[in-house]
Amino acid sequence: MRILIVAATSIEVAPVVATLREMSERGPRLTRYAHTAHDVDVLITGVGMVATAAWTSRVLALARYDVALNVGVCGSFDQALKPGAVVHVVTDRIAELGAEDGEAFLSIDELNLPAEYEFTNAAPPANAALRSLPEVSGITVNTIHGNERSIAAVIGRFKPQVESMEGAAFMQACLVHEVAFAEVRAVSNVVERRNRDAWKLADAIGVLGTTALSILDHA
Repeated sequence: MRILIVAATSIEVAPVVATLREMSERGPRLTRYAHTAHDVDVLITGVGMVATAAWTSRVLALARYDVALNVGVCGSFDQALKPGAVVHVVTDRIAELGAEDGEAFLSIDELNLPAEYEFTNAAPPANAALRSLPEVSGITVNTIHGNERSIAAVIGRFKPQVESMEGAAFMQACLVHEVAFAEVRAVSNVVERRNRDAWKLADAIGVLGTTALSILDHA
């Protein structure tokens, strides 16, 4: 099986990469590894929607994969999802796509503009490790929330459970290229006023690596 793992940073994917056997460089930001009978290509896109969409789409246009996995950390709006929880994001949307009208936010639909902004994974890979994860809804943002008023507004508008800076972009690239995919994220922090002391980044990355390896083992 040919598997593509997409991560924004090398830090987020370091624990799972450490368990793989490196084979060769496949191109810019792309390295091939081996794991059991699988070829596993790891793509490091850089942070953000633009980088993720562009690099993921470039790789998917050049090679065919059986499965693409987006792995990374996220913030949680859901009190039931504590730091260290790993989730399968099955719906994701670009939260900031729209316009301000004074204090009001106008969605892209209200502006009557054509755009794809909400994505659903209707057919995730058949994988026992993936099925064991809680399925959640996410938002993808350019600016991570850290203000009480904006947090309340986005919760009221979309009721998201988690947020990242890449998820929706990865989903759209996979849907365009018609490849089976999954967005798997580990909660590193609660979404609140920025408080680095409360983050559990190392713990989240560690459990994310364990989960990603389990998904590979069940592929």
